[in-house]
Amino acid sequence: MVEYIFYALSVICIACALLVVFSKNPIHSVLYLILAFFAIAGHYVLLNAQFLAVVHIIVYAGAIMVLFLFVIMLLNLNAETEPHKNMLTKIMATVSGGLLLVTLVGSFRAAGQVEMVNLDNSNIGTIENLGKVLFNDFLLPFEISSVLFLSAMIGAVILGKKQLS
Repeated sequence: MVEYIFYALSVICIACALLVVFSKNPIHSVLYLILAFFAIAGHYVLLNAQFLAVVHIIVYAGAIMVLFLFVIMLLNLNAETEPHKNMLTKIMATVSGGLLLVTLVGSFRAAGQVEMVNLDNSNIGTIENLGKVLFNDFLLPFEISSVLFLSAMIGAVILGKKQLS
């Protein structure tokens, strides 16, 4: 049953990724990318990494995609204003794409030779285990990083504040 869910999520992810690349409308590309991110989050759930799935949805599908949408809307991309590329740029893009294809084929060929490892502990990626490790073994570094983030936020507020003269 899990295999069928994995294959369904993989087909959805690959289809959405292809639609991102081949879609003419940039807004539709961003929406397809969000769907691909949800499919990847589904893969994380299948790997029993619920925390990673939730963080993936919040960070990528939430924050970064909203920023992409804002940038696309602010740029107001039109076909008339798009600069035309010269022949050298098109040739270099084709060569780069070909090299990427060779790299992907090589990695897929190597991936077929790897055997899967079965872990006995089924609670490896759960939020409960992450919390136990974070607050037992790494409490001091966790608290130091929280103070560091707090000082960075205070610094950003001070730098962004208008100067009163």
